[in-house]
Amino acid sequence: MSARRPKIDKADYYRGIRMTPYDLVKEIAIATLGVLVVVLILSAVLISPDVPSATIQAWAKSDPVDFVTTAASELSSQSTTAQYGPPYTTGSGSVQSIGPIEPQVWAGVHVAVNAPLDFVLEPLAQSTVDDETLAAALTTFNEASSAQQGKWLTAYNQALGSAKLVDTEVSVPSGDYGPVPVLMSRLLTLARSGGLDALLLTSDHFYQTDYSKPLLFLSDGGYFPGLAQAQDLTGSQWGMMNETGRYPGQAWLWLFTLWYQLPPFNSASNGDLLVVVVMTILSLGLLLVPFIPGVRDIPRWIPVHRLIWREYYRSENKNMHRGTTK
Repeated sequence: MSARRPKIDKADYYRGIRMTPYDLVKEIAIATLGVLVVVLILSAVLISPDVPSATIQAWAKSDPVDFVTTAASELSSQSTTAQYGPPYTTGSGSVQSIGPIEPQVWAGVHVAVNAPLDFVLEPLAQSTVDDETLAAALTTFNEASSAQQGKWLTAYNQALGSAKLVDTEVSVPSGDYGPVPVLMSRLLTLARSGGLDALLLTSDHFYQTDYSKPLLFLSDGGYFPGLAQAQDLTGSQWGMMNETGRYPGQAWLWLFTLWYQLPPFNSASNGDLLVVVVMTILSLGLLLVPFIPGVRDIPRWIPVHRLIWREYYRSENKNMHRGTTK
């Protein structure tokens, strides 16, 4: 039976080892407080601007002519959204493809948008209470044939080229526009009140988090792109990696937005899809580096890692040298 090992006291075990008192809780508290102070100072000095949200109400108040022009294009199904294609409509106006590669078509329409109904007719139909003029105008428009509606809208859209703002109303030269001027006038009033923003957000969900319709309506006009241009957020301004104004944002997106500055991506009609394909190929290439002959040998040809780990390799060489001289 072996003898029991003598019990070693902690003080004896550490005797002769130089030690320094250390309070972990105190260090964590000081570090936390220091970081908090630095964050508060930097957030006060470098705070990102609190730019108000873009709304249809602000658009209708600041540029009513552009709003009415856009609303008329929605009603006549001539807007970008109305002709966009998947995932919003069955059109093909903005469908991008590369040969047989058509991801938009494959995904299909899953955020269905009917521009005349969603943006104009249905919001107005919910605003006919105590407005007999609007109710009559809607009835006249809805009961007219498609050909007649087209004539009214074509004439009105052409007249909007000479539209002027008189007091608070958008005025166009006299012509045969049917009930269209009444519809546009009431929609402008509804938008200025903020009611159109609310009506376009109405859904079956408890939380109103789907802003697709108001954003699509906004993007069809000139107001929203103008805001993006003023805030340096367009593609040609490296907008994907910007905050509002000139503040830096998502710097890791530089590789994505870089392609939009180069031909053919910056001029091709399918530029977005070209960027997606290029980034997919690059991402797969990065993942498959260990399996690609030649590429996986680059570290041996260009030993940058030896420069980074030079201290380690220096000590290893010394150890090897000592081993060979013994």
